[in-house]
Order: sequence, then C-alpha cells, then structure tokens
Amino acid sequence: MGKTVMDWIDQNEKKLIELSDQVWEYAEVAMEEYRSSSLLADYLEELGFKVERGVAEMPTAFVASYGKGKPVVGILGEYDALPGLSQEVDPEQKPIEKGAPGQGCGHNLFGVASLGAAAAVKEAIDQGKVKGTVRFYGCPAEETLTGKVYMVKAGLFEDVDISLAWHPGGINSMWIGSDQAMNSAKFRFYGRTAHAAGDPWNGRSALDAVELMNVGSNYLREHIITDARVHYVITNGGEAPNIVPDEAEVWYYVRAPKRHQVEEIYDRLVKIAEGAALMTETELEIDFLTGCYNSLHNHTVGDVLFEKLEEVGAPSFSEADKAFAEKVSESFKPKQKETAVSKYSSEAAEKLMEKPLCDIVIEPQGAGRVSGGSTDVADVSWVTPTAQFTTACNVLGAAGHSWQFTAAAGMGIGHKGMITAAKVLGLGALEFLNDEQLVDKARTEFKNAVKKNPYSSPLPKEAKPPVKKPK
Repeated sequence: MGKTVMDWIDQNEKKLIELSDQVWEYAEVAMEEYRSSSLLADYLEELGFKVERGVAEMPTAFVASYGKGKPVVGILGEYDALPGLSQEVDPEQKPIEKGAPGQGCGHNLFGVASLGAAAAVKEAIDQGKVKGTVRFYGCPAEETLTGKVYMVKAGLFEDVDISLAWHPGGINSMWIGSDQAMNSAKFRFYGRTAHAAGDPWNGRSALDAVELMNVGSNYLREHIITDARVHYVITNGGEAPNIVPDEAEVWYYVRAPKRHQVEEIYDRLVKIAEGAALMTETELEIDFLTGCYNSLHNHTVGDVLFEKLEEVGAPSFSEADKAFAEKVSESFKPKQKETAVSKYSSEAAEKLMEKPLCDIVIEPQGAGRVSGGSTDVADVSWVTPTAQFTTACNVLGAAGHSWQFTAAAGMGIGHKGMITAAKVLGLGALEFLNDEQLVDKARTEFKNAVKKNPYSSPLPKEAKPPVKKPK
C-alpha cells in the first residue's frame, strides 16, 4: 500500500518539480494567484479529481476531491508569494525584477507536495488498497492569513475527519507547539483639508489622528501580556506637507498566544483609535481584514506524520546543493545561524551547527512553546484534527521571508524537501484511510481539546474576502 504512494511520487517527480517551478516563476501574491491555482486545479482535474473552483467566494481557492465515503482526509496546499522578494536561483542576491514578488516562504513547494500526495493516494484508491475520500484544499492568501479562515467560515471542512499539512523550512521535524492568534485591521481617519501654513485652524488632520493612535498603542504595550505583539505601518499619510491631510490610514496586527487575548487587546486598540478621532475631530472607519486562531496540535495526527517522516527519511542533498548552501551562508550576518538554531533543543542545535543543510530528522520541537508568527492553518486545526510538519527546503540559518529562501525554493534544495514532504503526506493519509480506530482516536483527542472552547469564526458575519481582480 505504501509502496504505491512512494512509487507514484518517484515516477512523477519530474512533473511535480515542473509544476513547482512554474508556480515559483508566477510568484503571485495573496488573492492574485490566478495562474498558480489554475495550474494546480487543472492538473488535478486531468487526473480525475472533482474540482470545485472559486469556493468561499475566492476565485483563487478550490477544493479537489477523489473517492467516496468516509473517512475524509484533507491535505492542505498553498501557493501565494511574498511582495518584494524576487530572486534568481543564485546564492547571491540578484532580483529577477527589483521590487517584484518571490516565493520567499516556499509556498510553490507547499502546494505541489500536497498535490503530489493527494494524487498518489488516488492511485492507491484506484487499486482498491484503501477506501474513503482524499481531498486537496487549494488555499490562497496564507501570507495575509485570509484564505483558510474564509474557507472554514464557509463550512468547507465540516465533513473532514483528518487534516494534514506541512511547511517548507530549514529542518526535518514536527512542530508540536502553537502559533500566535492574530487580528489584522486598517484604521482610516477622515478630516478636512486646509493650508498647513495659511489657515491650519480650518483643517482637521487625519494624519494627526493616525499619529495619536500610534502614540496611544505604544503606551498600551506596557499594559498587555509580555507575549503579545502589536505592530503597524502607516499606509496613507497624506499628499504634501503644506496640505492638512483629510484622509490617513494605519494598518495594525495584534498577536497573542490565545484567541481571547487578541480580542481583549484589539478591543482596547479600537478604544485608542476612537480616542484619537475624538481628539482630532475626525471620523473613524475600521476595515477588519482578517483574524486567526492559535494552532491546536493534534498529537495523534502528529505522531503518525512524524513516524512517516522517519520512515521516508531526510532529503538527500547533492554536492551542488551543499555548495549552493555554503555560498548562501556567506550572506548571513554574524551569529545569524547560531541564533536561528538556538530555538531548537540543545541536542538538535548541536547537530545542526556544523551542517549547511539539514540532512537528518530531528525530534519534534516546540513542546509548550508559542512561535512568534501566525498561520491560518490554525483555524483548520480548531475544526478538524490537524498536524503540520516541516522538511528542509532552505539553507540552515537563512531567514524565512528572505531572498535566500526564494532562491532555495526554486532549485534542488527546495525540490528535494518537497518530494520528501509529498511522500510523508501520502503515507500519512493512507494510514488514516486504512485505520478507522486511528481516526476515532484523533477525533476523540480533538473533541476533548475544543470542548470548553469551541471555535467561533474571528470574522464578522458580514465579512467578505478581499478579492483582487487578475492583472
């Protein structure tokens, strides 16, 4: 049974790499992944999957299903790029187009590995080796923490028994900690223009309101929990110094380890914004973009995926891959690698310090810890048992969301980590499709975990996804 999956992925490795490289070249940012999503959806449709496009009111979201009946195993895939991270496949910084997007988080690998796993499981279903349904979720806009939150809100995971995910990274391991819950919102202030020197008393500055809000939020930091994060950028500050701005906007993220903590801090931030509007006699408009939960790791699902990761083994990197990684390492700041590996256990860190690439599987990391970032995979984890692992697709010590990651995601380093991930996901899905008791165990653990805190969408009832038209 497992051989069927492994063989299919080996036989179709060239095609999977071709698909991944195409998504890498498209490098489409959140909600603009029209070519990337169509490429993957078309391929799955050619293989015989039933594909529903434009789900959850997002043109670049889709669901591809194969098989029938229970259990239903969902495999999550992403494909959005990041702005400003264009980079050639080169160990030195060389943008393909300065300021253009790039796959600096490896989502070209993420989507295609998950697709490959789903296609390989289809082969096992066709051969009568397992029964049930495998479902690939084409999830847009992870980088803006949008896609899966709206997909969950639309009820697309209601009948899913198990969800499997992975993410490209620097190591081969399982993250068993959590991630930050988050709210994202834009605060727009509307005032009245005037000549900033001739008659400023006639103006009501929207920019003043933004700056007063920022001052207030910075004073707030002293009075929130240590692990919370509040950060912002001014997206509109006016047009010219001699015009009192009648419109200004600031974009905020609020993060904390638990969903209720985010909501409490966000409510206080809204009061600060209202106070800034009062002080400046301006009008306030809040555009709530998205919110997400903290991750809920399912140990039953995680144990299966880690077992399969150990079975498949770490990627086997070529001498050319290692030379590329060594050259990339020359771009690191002093102590960058030491800082990067220090977040792992001391035993793992010691093993990794001498390697340019992680060619071993290390024990699960993050028990009892919360990472600094956020992910919309978390919202899926609150409605169905979910776990997420990582494989080495990046140079050890290289930052996420960097040109170094973009380069690695478009060549052998990323390709090898992707193929490893596809095999792990495929074998894991087979395990659940073939073992009803294992599914029941995972679901019992899940129900106990959410019993006292059931999921409630962080999105307002009337919220619509921020869809962008194709360029």
